Amino acid sequence: MLRPFSRTAAALAAGAFATQLAAAEPKLPETMAWSAYDVGSGGYSQVVGIASAFKTRYGVNLRIIPGKNDVSRILPLKTGQLDFVANGSATYMQQEGVFEFGAPDWGPMPVRILLTNIGNFALPLIVAADTGVKTVADLKGKRVSWVIGSPALQKNTAALLAFGGLTWDDVVKVEFGGYGAGLKGIINDQCDAAFANSLAGLTYELEKSPRGLVYPPMPASDTEGWQRILALAPFFVPVRAADGAGLSKDDPIELPMIPYPILTTLVDRKAADVHAVMRAMDETYPLYKDAAPGNDGWALERQNLEWVVPYHDGAIQYFKEKGLWTEAHQSHNDGLIRRQQILAEAWAKVLARKLEGKDHIAAWQEARASALRGAGMEVGIEDW
Repeated sequence: MLRPFSRTAAALAAGAFATQLAAAEPKLPETMAWSAYDVGSGGYSQVVGIASAFKTRYGVNLRIIPGKNDVSRILPLKTGQLDFVANGSATYMQQEGVFEFGAPDWGPMPVRILLTNIGNFALPLIVAADTGVKTVADLKGKRVSWVIGSPALQKNTAALLAFGGLTWDDVVKVEFGGYGAGLKGIINDQCDAAFANSLAGLTYELEKSPRGLVYPPMPASDTEGWQRILALAPFFVPVRAADGAGLSKDDPIELPMIPYPILTTLVDRKAADVHAVMRAMDETYPLYKDAAPGNDGWALERQNLEWVVPYHDGAIQYFKEKGLWTEAHQSHNDGLIRRQQILAEAWAKVLARKLEGKDHIAAWQEARASALRGAGMEVGIEDW
């Protein structure tokens, strides 16, 4: 006959279990700091959900620092003031040392990624419906948002305009100080279109505003249009978008997307720290996957392990533990790291010339393209 389990024994067992559980938890600091896109953006809302999950599960305080543009988000990472960035395509721009990151005090950086969000949303051009625009080509002569100090947003917009055979010279450039301000500008009739996340709060505001919302389709079947996109921005992919303002699972629209946000750090971040964050992101996924639109895209099974920026060793270790990392993934990652080394070597030679302004940019553009071609690699973004 089994003896009754006493309250004392139960308490001791519960205490022992709690101790074991605590010991098994990932070793995270009490406070972490991540930068993200502006308040009101889809990326910011997603990180808020992640922060709440970290607090609930581990008691970790995740401070979210909104950045109006790429430089303001990435500079604190470069200077060691924060741990990670919930970034956009600027992660690729950092790696390549292009646009603002081609300035003498920047240059190509050894960035590494942990996870990317690949959901059912889109990162297209959003357009006010009252413009009558039906296709990307119809944007000729319309007012388009240009976010100052944000080369990623500027280049992304240019790439999507190229789908319709347009350039910045074919539209009216309207300058804004931040991503959110650009979206608000459509609602306030200051501009007509902007590159945006279909899940952003301001995208929903536009849909409900008197101006309304429309997405010019960018179907994968238009191969020439997509070739023009990828020539300027190789990180885009076509998707059948079903999540976001004006979108539905019953009637998806073929649109472009970039993994967004992209959880980014630098190569010198300790592998153990990165592994701990990977564990935390995976283990708290059930807590945050429904906390914000698009958060389900953080799932491990949604990851593209052969994207355009290398994964951190700590992330690779976690993928291996989950049986997701293959020799092909490692070979691809090694090639991306080699690309970063080639860029760093070319950059050092240009810096040694101590050029300034346009002379520096011209020399770097030429050296970068030459070094990559010499290694048999695609140049991607070449002129800026």
